[in-house]
Amino acid sequence: MVETLAEMFSYTFLVRAFVVGLLVSLCAALLGVSLVLKRYSMIGDGLSHVGFGTLAIATAMNAAPLAVAVPVTVAVAFLLLRIGANGKIRGDAAIALISASSLAVGVIVISQSTGMNTDVCNYLFGSILAMSKDDVTLSVVLAIVVLALFALCYHKIYAVTFDEGFARATGVRVGMWNMLIAFLTAITIVLGMRMMGALLISSLIIFPALSSMRVCKRFYSVTLCAAAVSELCFFVGVVVSYLWATPTGASVVAVNIVLFVMFWAVGFARSKGLTLRKPPRPTGAAVIAFVLVPILLLGALTGLSGCLAYTDAGLGQRSSSTDGTTGAVFGTGEEARETVLPSPDPARAAEVVEIPEKVFLAVSNDIYVNTDDYHGKTLSYEGFYGEEPWSGDGTTYRYVARNGPGCCGYDGLAGFEVVWDGAYPNLNDWCKVSGVLEVYEEYGQRNLRVRLTSLEVLQTRGLEYVSQ
Repeated sequence: MVETLAEMFSYTFLVRAFVVGLLVSLCAALLGVSLVLKRYSMIGDGLSHVGFGTLAIATAMNAAPLAVAVPVTVAVAFLLLRIGANGKIRGDAAIALISASSLAVGVIVISQSTGMNTDVCNYLFGSILAMSKDDVTLSVVLAIVVLALFALCYHKIYAVTFDEGFARATGVRVGMWNMLIAFLTAITIVLGMRMMGALLISSLIIFPALSSMRVCKRFYSVTLCAAAVSELCFFVGVVVSYLWATPTGASVVAVNIVLFVMFWAVGFARSKGLTLRKPPRPTGAAVIAFVLVPILLLGALTGLSGCLAYTDAGLGQRSSSTDGTTGAVFGTGEEARETVLPSPDPARAAEVVEIPEKVFLAVSNDIYVNTDDYHGKTLSYEGFYGEEPWSGDGTTYRYVARNGPGCCGYDGLAGFEVVWDGAYPNLNDWCKVSGVLEVYEEYGQRNLRVRLTSLEVLQTRGLEYVSQ
């Protein structure tokens, strides 16, 4: 198990996933207790659909998705509170209204702009395999803001959660604190969508809170227990996803389901009078620990990733095939007009990035998303050889790739364009290739290819269809 964890943390894309995922899971669990007790837990589902619609619009406009989605989703969260407060539309109806409208807008924008783009579908179904450094930085900063505000305003949040009428009578500005909860929830939802997807993000809010309520009875202990459950479920879910190549978001939810059943069994046994040792009451230091320990752990994991042998990983696909389906490999041929960008450091060519079969999509995507980290390094991987003509200029795409999941029913390709001074193999031959990653610009677009230094045709074929 230790070797498996060491292997996982050697991949930068998984370190990024843990950095963002553990922080977002903690934020969702802390807020989820208040939302579940206020019977407003489905706000997560509604805001996630709002986030999806906003991300679709941002993608169509070539804008930064998170930078656009966060303020819009926060504004809609305030709108939901306002609609629910005026009494004309009930809270659940308001959520359904906003949710359906946002999802419809998102689908229309996608269909009229780029078709079912893989990036947008990742937000819908969840993907932790394609997070850029900017995504991670913004997510960590916002998550720390959410945790800090929750810790500072804990007593006020507690007051408005249990009895708004009494809190208002004692001078608490209930409306302002409800807006703060909505604000924190909106940020958490947008950050978690990248990891869990719009269809599953509400599970991070609901499951930990419901599980902890089976065995804990005080708000304080329920909050701490929910935080621990959420962190554990995310960690185990990602490990399960890595070991058995299952979707990450769905794996996290499945672990939450199992843990909920276990907590329900403990609660049921306790209600029947069976003797169970009562857990000790958590202290104030425990609250601080649940906020600081994940952050310190993430810093340690980030440092550890730089000391281990493997290199980066993610789910990288780029589309430029003539039929409009998703692909990962095609730039333009060497004959086309192009400008090859120089490598940041010629010594990088001595660094070999092995792309293993198990996480082929992940590593390929991380190379496309974080190209500057790989430019000039030597890539080594296996795949089938393919080529297709580029209509209009007489050039030919030559690539070594594998089949992988595309989006919305379409399969795609993952791999890279290749350039080779020797004789190219036959179509569909299984090859092991090695070469330096080049970045070149053509007609204002940046493309990637591998300038091969070795090409070997293998008799034994590897896994042609890869899932992660």
